[in-house]
Amino acid sequence: MTKLIAGAAALAVSSLAVLAAAVPAHAEDCGRVTIAEMSWNSAATLAHMEKIVLSEGYGCDAELVPGDTLPTITSMTEKREPDIAPEIWPNAHKAVIGKAVEDGDIVIATKTLQDGGQEGWFVPSYMVEAHPELATIDGLRAHADLFPDQEEPGKGRFYTCPAGWQCQIVNANLMTAYGLDDAFTQFDPGSGPGLAGAIAKAYERREPVFAYYFGPTAILGKYDLVRVGGMEHDPDTWTCVTSRDCADPQPNMYPPSDVLTLAVAAFADRAPEAYGFVSSVSIPNDVLNAVLAWQEDHQATGEGAAMHFLKTYPEIWTPWVPAEVADKVKAAL
Repeated sequence: MTKLIAGAAALAVSSLAVLAAAVPAHAEDCGRVTIAEMSWNSAATLAHMEKIVLSEGYGCDAELVPGDTLPTITSMTEKREPDIAPEIWPNAHKAVIGKAVEDGDIVIATKTLQDGGQEGWFVPSYMVEAHPELATIDGLRAHADLFPDQEEPGKGRFYTCPAGWQCQIVNANLMTAYGLDDAFTQFDPGSGPGLAGAIAKAYERREPVFAYYFGPTAILGKYDLVRVGGMEHDPDTWTCVTSRDCADPQPNMYPPSDVLTLAVAAFADRAPEAYGFVSSVSIPNDVLNAVLAWQEDHQATGEGAAMHFLKTYPEIWTPWVPAEVADKVKAAL
């Protein structure tokens, strides 16, 4: 199924990108376009960015609709709406997406994030500069004392995921698999903002912190964090690692996450020029992390972050569209 998804994505990107380059944009052909706006910042920023370009550059009647991963995929396959979902993490939904692609209901437009989604264990760069061995799992095992847990003297503290997040189960199993149970406590930060706040507070004070985190996010845009190495993903043992009942977790790591844009096949057919833009969107992770950091610092909305991206990074987005479309968007900005 993974190969099916990858093959479909490559075909969609190559064929529609050629079409977009060859055919000028015609506003009257676009019509109403609905875009899923997910609840997290990166997806909301991408949704607003595509709305701006489709509205101002292609003359589409672009509209944002609330979305979430599985409900949006289901709605796209059953109701043919929304037309576009700019940020889908398919790892847990490969079978559903694969069948929808096979049935011709949706197309995989592009790999939205050039580097894929990021998940893993991180330590600050200033700690790695002082102790290079902390960049590896073996170094962390040997130097838990550098991350002291004030509530449990003699142990290091690892900031894991809040209760209810799947990654809390994964982290617990990985701590066992790598023999870190006796060396570290697994501290529940209570919430997503609690986890982000713990990392930010430690970093700004130049204090030790060892934590799970993910991206694209403002945290990875604002702070220089080093992902812990010496850990590799093993698909054969991964299912056990994700289970609360895993009796014998083996060393593993979070798999690479292709983050995709999905589109309804009917939209790709009726508005090939607009779809050509959508299928060309591919953003470097460090750029999106920086935009999200700017958004947090300025308390901006998703629309504000999208405007900032379009104004600040024309070298990234203008190759996605014909020159006349880029000029229209710039004029609107």
